[in-house]
Amino acid sequence: MWKDPIVEETRSRREELARRFNYDIKAIGEELRRQRKASGQKPFTRPPKRVKPTEA
Repeated sequence: MWKDPIVEETRSRREELARRFNYDIKAIGEELRRQRKASGQKPFTRPPKRVKPTEA
């Protein structure tokens, strides 16, 4: 089976980050926010999608 090298690298880096922070999702989030702040990047947000009501 063919493996996409970009997907493989993404998964590898994700696993490395998780292992580094002992799989603590809060610590991982804090680290990612710290990195984003240090880089000067602004958070990416989108406006909420409007859902059209359906008739029952």
